[in-house]
Parts: sequence; structure tokens; C-alpha cells
Amino acid sequence: MVGLIKCLAVAAFCLAAPAIAHPGEHHDPQAVKREVRAREAMAFHAKRSLSGCANSLHARELKDRNVARRAHTLQQLRKKRNISSRPAKYRRDLAALERWEVVDHNHTLAMNDGSEVLNSENEVFGAYTSCILTPTITDGPYYVWGEVVRQNVKEELYSDGVDVHLEVQYIDINTCRPVPGALVDIWNANATGVYSGVSVSGNYAADGWDSTYLRGVQQTDREGVVNFDTIFPGHYDGRATHTHLLTHLNATLLPNKTLEVGTGSVAHIGQLFWNEVLRTAVEDTYPYTTNTKPVTSNAEDMWSVQQADSAYDPFPEFAYLGDNLDDGLFAWIQIGINATLDFTDSSNYGIAAYYEADGGHENSAMGGAPIGTGSMPAMPSSTSA
Repeated sequence: MVGLIKCLAVAAFCLAAPAIAHPGEHHDPQAVKREVRAREAMAFHAKRSLSGCANSLHARELKDRNVARRAHTLQQLRKKRNISSRPAKYRRDLAALERWEVVDHNHTLAMNDGSEVLNSENEVFGAYTSCILTPTITDGPYYVWGEVVRQNVKEELYSDGVDVHLEVQYIDINTCRPVPGALVDIWNANATGVYSGVSVSGNYAADGWDSTYLRGVQQTDREGVVNFDTIFPGHYDGRATHTHLLTHLNATLLPNKTLEVGTGSVAHIGQLFWNEVLRTAVEDTYPYTTNTKPVTSNAEDMWSVQQADSAYDPFPEFAYLGDNLDDGLFAWIQIGINATLDFTDSSNYGIAAYYEADGGHENSAMGGAPIGTGSMPAMPSSTSA
């Protein structure tokens, strides 16, 4: 249960250094400083809260169920792809990574010892993985409201790349229990660094505002889990490689499998990052090799390097399904949220477009900037365990 406490701290930004974000994304340094102070306060409350429940019976039982589920998922993914070869032996050059990346998220090697399957499964899947305290960072200028509920967000066009089956589990930091019924948006750039659904300077999506590739919504199950079939994201100028997640609580799901506008709260805004050696290996494959945009490393990114450390780890765990990337990846991460907070009015939250029955539409009210008021939710005076 010690690993669950990892989600408690959020490191400060290095505000003095100039940085490039998504094209069209702007940040007020003073506002960011205020948000840093608010996050530090949240981390303090979350630590006290989680410490009181991380070793409880229900938390230990949840760990056992996580082991069984993730091991089963890996087996089923390999079976579906008719993969009989052992996962590739793959290690990162730890000396070349920044300090917070020293933790080896690649669990491929641990699955090779067939004589100790149970031990391997516990080693790989048993520990609480990285938690991300809300709100991680901005949702960027490319969030689209109204994406369809679907697990497989890959489409026939513009979705070629290394397959990733991503499992995300949401844990309430106040109780250490799963968060069922949350509606989770996912979106990321395709292999050539372009987002669907938005067509503006810096990001001209193929098929324009009507495009939906690599976007979707899933609802967490009783274990607080959602699964997405997507691809490893491509890079673009000014940002390290990342995947977006945004989580709604108590939002209304319409019969057409979209979310009703204006319902529910925004409980988490986050970006998942991917370690450099894995990214390099992926980008040596087609169609990533056709991406001519400059690469930004994790160390150069305006968000990941300032926020990530041994306590705050935004890198998913992962395993190769087979002996090379052609077989795809299984990745998983645990995210700690405070279900009592709402970031709808935060400057981190903005809607670039709406996808409706007649297609996609630009949010004219946004004007290239987040639509939130810029305020952070008030911190509770105490957090109960």
C-alpha cells in the first residue's frame, strides 16, 4: 500500500524558463504560481487522508483484484493477437533519464519467468501504481465535448501506429476506494502529431472539425476502471509525448452515447507522459518516421519535468505484448482524485469544440484561451479518512 501514497506530492513549476505549450495555449505566470500553492495544499491533505486508509482491508482486497484483472487482461490481449512468443527483453538506459524516470515502468522482463507466474504477476500488477492529484495540468486547447462513448478510439483513417491498450483506475483519495460511474474522456495526437476535432493554426485536423479519431469516452466500472484501445501518441513541436484524460462525475449520459452539455463536475484534468526510451523505440517505426516535427523531451516539456518526481509519477506502467512493438503494448496507471472538488471553473479547463449530431463545431466563446474563470476550488478545512 506504500505505493498509493506516491500520488501525494506535486512539484512546483520552473516559472522562470520560457516554454512552449500546445499551439494556442497561453498561461499567466502569476496564475500558475497560485495554482502551484493550491496543489501543494491539496497534496498535504491527500497525504493525511490516504495514510489513514491505504492499509485497510478493502485496500488490500482491491490490490488482489487488480493483480488478477491485469494479468487476465494481458493474457487475453496476447491470445486475441495470437502471440505465442515471450515478451521482448527490453531495458531502459536509466543513466540517460531524469531523476524521476529512474523508476522502471517497463514490466516486460518480469513476465518471462513462466515457472514463477504468481510471483511475476504480483510483482508486475500488485503494487499501487502512479497517482495523479487533481488537477494535474491544463486540458490544452484541443478538448472536444460530445465525443462518443467507445472503448476503441482508433478509426480506419489517421489512426495507424503502435497499438496501446490502456487501463486507468480511479481511486478516491478520501477513502482509498474505487470511483465507479465516472465518465472519462481520452484524446491524443496521431502518429504525425495532429489532433482530431480541431482545425486551427498549428493543428489542421484531417476532415476538420468533424473528425473524431483517437477520441472517446468510457465509464468507470465498479472497480473504478476504464479501458481504451488507442495508439501510442505522436509528438509535435513544443510538447513532450503525452495522452490527455479528463474525468467527469455525475454527468448525464444521453441515449446517443454522448454527454449532456453542462452536467456533472470536472474531477480530474490530466496528461500521461511516456518515458524517453519507449518513445524513441516507437518513433523508429512507421508511420512515426514520417513525423518531421521537432521532438521535445520530457526534460524540456513545460509541464512534466516541473511536476514529476519520486512522489508524483505521471508515467504509465507498461509491458510489451510480444517480442516487438508490432504486437502492441499493455499500459496501466492508477489516478487519485478528490471526488468532492470540481474544476469546471478552473483556468485549466476549456472546451475548444463541441461534437453534435450534425458534426463538430468550434467553440466561438473560447477564442484560443480556456473558458474557465481561473479560480481554483476552495480547499476543505479538513479531509476525513
